[in-house]
Amino acid sequence: MELIQRIKSFVQLGEFLRAYSKGEIEPARSKDLNDIVINDRIYNPWFTEQNIKDSIKAIGESLTSEKLHLWVNQYPNLINQKITKTIGVVTAGNIPLVGFHDFISILLSGNKFLGKLSTKDNRLLKFIVDYLIELDKEFENLIEFTEEKLENFDAVIATGSNNTARYFEYYFGKYPHIIRKNRNSVAVLTGDETKEEIELLAKDVFSYFGLGCRNVSKLFIPADYSFEKFFENIEDYSYVYQHNKYANNYDYNKSVYLMNQIQHLDNGFVILKEDEGLSSPIGVLFYQYYNKIDDVKQFLEMNENQIQCVVSNQDVVKDKIPFGKAQQPELWDYADNVDTMSFLLNL
Repeated sequence: MELIQRIKSFVQLGEFLRAYSKGEIEPARSKDLNDIVINDRIYNPWFTEQNIKDSIKAIGESLTSEKLHLWVNQYPNLINQKITKTIGVVTAGNIPLVGFHDFISILLSGNKFLGKLSTKDNRLLKFIVDYLIELDKEFENLIEFTEEKLENFDAVIATGSNNTARYFEYYFGKYPHIIRKNRNSVAVLTGDETKEEIELLAKDVFSYFGLGCRNVSKLFIPADYSFEKFFENIEDYSYVYQHNKYANNYDYNKSVYLMNQIQHLDNGFVILKEDEGLSSPIGVLFYQYYNKIDDVKQFLEMNENQIQCVVSNQDVVKDKIPFGKAQQPELWDYADNVDTMSFLLNL
């Protein structure tokens, strides 16, 4: 299957997903996808209809002809890739379609995808596979799923928690591999952010209930920072408290902080706690004061292996991402800063 054919199919997939997001698809054609969007919360309570639609929209917007060619053109030897290898993939299940980037990277690199999907997120990708096979039957020979132990593969990409990563290292260590652990994202603020920027930052914090490694879990703020503007401009996300599992986490953490007399700020749907850690619990957002921006830069450099992305409008922050874009990565934005495509092309 030639690269140009694969790209064409993903462009068509992007057109379908964008049209679906805009409500421009005939009901009969989108029936199966609608069923997943509406009912997937039965299998994973965190997968609300809005969260799934947000994921579909983000992926659809990335699958344009322009973006796909811009991405693959960074790899001149891709066009000559002939040797097909089987890449085993173990996906996480924290946000909808979280394994899609590994999926498309494997197929565009000319390899075969062997997926062991999380039971929390195994319907959406299978729908996409069925759609691709409708476009081109050759995909049938390049895609396989298994519910058993991964076997008969040449390399592995596995994503999980720090605990499961230890298992992955033990089991997959002898194979070429990418093993991803827990990471978190942060935002660097100055106090001069506009109302619109704070609203976009709220999206980075609360989309997918903060469950993604690209969700902002910590704020760096100047010593004289006032939270009044911050709280005022995140109110649109108060609906997260209406979700039972989120509310349970929020209430639990609030109770712990109150019982232990731990100082915190609270607006009724998110708790702000001063903490040097990076991984805040669900319903909690950590913050840390700084006196000089260089102190923040030093912290980020020292903890770069734990940080997925940095959201800021400050040019002094290396590899910053604009407010509101944390959960809308481009195809060339690689998890953990590991170039998946180069890994696949150099097997």
